[in-house]
Amino acid sequence: MKFIHRLGYYLGGFAIGLIILAFFLSGKKTSCAYGPDARVLKNIRNKERKFSPAALAEIQRLQLDTAAFTTILHKGDIDFSRSNTRKDSCKTYMVTGSSDSGVMELLYENCDSIATLLSVSRLP
Repeated sequence: MKFIHRLGYYLGGFAIGLIILAFFLSGKKTSCAYGPDARVLKNIRNKERKFSPAALAEIQRLQLDTAAFTTILHKGDIDFSRSNTRKDSCKTYMVTGSSDSGVMELLYENCDSIATLLSVSRLP
């Protein structure tokens, strides 16, 4: 069998496989969260989120909308050098990101079932 025929069969099978895969995965909430940033942000997004009194006071002072925090949790980055991931119970993560309200840093305490926003700061 010539190489061009083998290549044709391979590409045909590959295309059929992609179509079948797209059919099974369409409409489902599938994601590819393989990086450490993506996994932690997804973990925080999926939990019940609460605000500490200090964070609520800062949110009111800066007149921020809570939708900005959701945007940052989708598109932000985690600064692992400023996070405390060595704890056994509740780890703290510094999330940096931008939204319509500007560039912000959010300090989250990530426990088993609740993610608490400890502090909010707007960067210049």
